Amino acid sequence: MSLIHRYYQRVYYSDTDCGGIVYHARYLDFAEHARTEMLRQIASDHQIEGSGTNLFESLNLLFVVKSVSCDYQSPAYLDDLLEVETTALSVKRFSLTFVQTVKRGTDTLCVMKVKVGAIDAKTLRPTPMGEHLVAAFSSEGHEEEQ
Repeated sequence: MSLIHRYYQRVYYSDTDCGGIVYHARYLDFAEHARTEMLRQIASDHQIEGSGTNLFESLNLLFVVKSVSCDYQSPAYLDDLLEVETTALSVKRFSLTFVQTVKRGTDTLCVMKVKVGAIDAKTLRPTPMGEHLVAAFSSEGHEEEQ
């Protein structure tokens, strides 16, 4: 596995319950934010205006979540600064599988395995990503901090 992205997320009041503990579903949002910023970086690396939207429009491609598994290990709290590490576990023509680890400092709070599929933006049918995207997700040593 090669680390391809790091994203930082502050925990806000709206992310928590009345005790200041992050709701379990918010980790999915944090992971989505991290994948979106990772796509923004990949688009920028390919000189596509630095936006995931432009990447999708130029390639007529969307990514949809097919499955998610979450292993919650420790809670996050109001005002924590979290780091979401996104690693490509599997890169195929029609799908990607990521491991996304939410950390607070050196403590691992949640580990998610997220499988996404590539679909045609117009037909909403599975479509291959193209070799340049497969290569971008597979690249060794690509690391971006947000």
